[in-house]
Amino acid sequence: MAELKFIKAGAQEREPACCGPVQSAQQSHAREEEWPAWATGTLMTDAGVIPVISTDLTASDHWEHLKCRTSSFRNDYSVAPGLYAVGTPDRNTDVFVSANYKLSFDALRKALKGLSAWVLVLDTKGINVWCAAGKGTFGTEELVRRISFAKLDRVVDHRKIIVPQLGAPGISAPGVKKVSGFKVCYGPVRAEDVGAYIAAGYEATLEMRRVKFSFVDRLVLTPMEINPAMKKYYPAYALIMLAIFGLQPTGIFFGDAFSGGLPFLLLGLTAILAGALVTPVLLPFIPFRSFAVKGWITGVLAVFLCMNFIPMAGRVNSVLLFFTYLFFPLASSYVALQFTGSTTFTGISGVRKELKITIPLYISGSVVSLILLLVYKLGEWRFI
Repeated sequence: MAELKFIKAGAQEREPACCGPVQSAQQSHAREEEWPAWATGTLMTDAGVIPVISTDLTASDHWEHLKCRTSSFRNDYSVAPGLYAVGTPDRNTDVFVSANYKLSFDALRKALKGLSAWVLVLDTKGINVWCAAGKGTFGTEELVRRISFAKLDRVVDHRKIIVPQLGAPGISAPGVKKVSGFKVCYGPVRAEDVGAYIAAGYEATLEMRRVKFSFVDRLVLTPMEINPAMKKYYPAYALIMLAIFGLQPTGIFFGDAFSGGLPFLLLGLTAILAGALVTPVLLPFIPFRSFAVKGWITGVLAVFLCMNFIPMAGRVNSVLLFFTYLFFPLASSYVALQFTGSTTFTGISGVRKELKITIPLYISGSVVSLILLLVYKLGEWRFI
């Protein structure tokens, strides 16, 4: 007899409990203590036991959302794929499709408050709807597979499923219809508009179809760019800069390392914030379409301000000045380019084209920067 099991995305997959025989109430109750807090009970259907989920987000949910947006916690923030129930759905109730990224799942269940619905969660490997659609995990094959695993035709009498609009690039509606018999309807961009979408007779207004990507939307995403840059690049960069400025023919002097290297640690931090924070926030107002160019412009301005308002940063010779205005704007540009995957401003082809042009420039600029630092040290040691 099949067990009701919540498995983490990425674990070895088994058919969800809804695909097996109906469990007894006693068996179901015995496993309740293993369920996530947002699973509040079960619903018996012709396809088996379906977990009922809460539409209220707890303090724990909100804390996880904060960690998800500011740390690597998001890399394993997922729910088990399968079929879930909201409220008291019946055989005529709507079926909504979601990714198994917990943030996407939570947005949908919150939006369904006061309604009854079925929620079919796809295995997107813990990736949100939009990105998963681009990667192919929120796709036709996975949707058809989940419909079959959930035995959805035994749960509902209608043959309609509602897919979020941002999942459209990965879904072939005719393909789903041909294989599963279910018609794909595209809901609004934002889960928060689901209630209005239903009230309007399942018609999405132009406003519901529009991806706004406002100031707040961009600002919310910046920690996801700042955090990796600070963890992956900045510590190694700081260590290298301190070593360079502290290195003398007779050894490493820590006083020289900090007095000479501190301005460049500040400049490195400024370059990261210029690329990962300032550029995304001011994205529509910075000229040119290229993210690399936008980041470079922001980097140049940030370096200029640093060199004029931080006294220590102004104490550099001509070689270090050349290094400063070459390396740090390029670093800002590179960090800003990473934001392309989070925006509505460009597509996959545009990103690939930009990377093809800019990567050689970043490599060349890094090589020249190292040469300039070498020239500076040789000059400091009076070898040249």
